Amino acid sequence: MVWMLALYLFQDDSNAAPAAANTSALLEMVHNSGPVAFAVLVILLLASIFSWTIMISKWSRFGRAHTQSLRFIRAFRKSTRLSEIAAVAEQFKPSPLVAVFSEIHDEYQRQNGGRGLPRNPVALERAAQTAASEALTAMESRMTWLATIAAIAPFIGLFGTVMGIIDAFHGLGTAGAATLRAVAPGISEALITTAAGLVVAIPAVVGYNQLTARLREFAARMDDFGRELLNAIENAAMMTPPVPPQQEEVRRRTF
Repeated sequence: MVWMLALYLFQDDSNAAPAAANTSALLEMVHNSGPVAFAVLVILLLASIFSWTIMISKWSRFGRAHTQSLRFIRAFRKSTRLSEIAAVAEQFKPSPLVAVFSEIHDEYQRQNGGRGLPRNPVALERAAQTAASEALTAMESRMTWLATIAAIAPFIGLFGTVMGIIDAFHGLGTAGAATLRAVAPGISEALITTAAGLVVAIPAVVGYNQLTARLREFAARMDDFGRELLNAIENAAMMTPPVPPQQEEVRRRTF
């Protein structure tokens, strides 16, 4: 229906009457729809509003997460100490990389106080995988609704069309006038629901595919960052000078 409005706005005067007639005819068919078709159109309208709300909110959230991830990566690579990144990590909170960093950093602190080689590197890898999985699950919220709308909207529209055609042929049989002029208006009104179902489903399918691709990108980024952080911890631990035996004994007694 949007393209019909655009055509109406940009047409010349010679085509004004036909376009206005088409628009008014479409509105008249919608107005004359039966109760089943009208209910189907209302359901599709609500589904369209809901799907567009999900897509717009996800695109906005993913955009902020992408921007903050780039800033967090730059800050992480410029810093020489994990404590410095931990102090400013909350500033980049929309980024899912912050959750991965916080989980690995906390596990590293629990193992040996954030100094030296980690006693259990496998635990750090598991912590990174857990944080990435939780962040990805949070980002995937309401995506199933978008997939559901994309899948069932054409069938809802088809249901309205079938019921409309049944009603049209029933009225034709009751009237006893087997002519195209008698059955065409009812069928054309019934086909509106199929068109409405496609109008709802096509943007939902495109949006779902685009958002799914972005989610795969975030998942790959979190995996890469987890490995990069683990490498940074190991390299920093190897560059740290060993603690003399006497100091090590004093530190053990202090603990």
